[in-house]
Amino acid sequence: MSTRNEEVIEAAIEGFEAKKRLIDEQIAELKGMLSGASSESISVSPLNGRHTMSVAARKRIADAQRKRWAAVKKGGASETVASAPKKAKRRLSPEGRRRIIEATKKRWAAVRAAAAKSRK
Repeated sequence: MSTRNEEVIEAAIEGFEAKKRLIDEQIAELKGMLSGASSESISVSPLNGRHTMSVAARKRIADAQRKRWAAVKKGGASETVASAPKKAKRRLSPEGRRRIIEATKKRWAAVRAAAAKSRK
């Protein structure tokens, strides 16, 4: 069989399965009305929530992923990341370091004074 015929048959199968799921849901809802239970409590899920993907869809996804990987390997995607300018590393000046040390000593002196005051 040709690939086109297989795609048509797979599409028809997917359509019929969707119709079957809809009919199963409607039957469950009607059965729920008969038994007095709510329709939400009865759920019919023949595929357990899984969806099958057609061969054509898998092929499209695979082709797109191959195209993305080719761009990455060629360096197309990395160029956009590398083009951003790198920030210069910030350095602490000797004056700023001295001010931090003085402020820390002042805070610790205040802590020690408060501790000595509370002991008295």
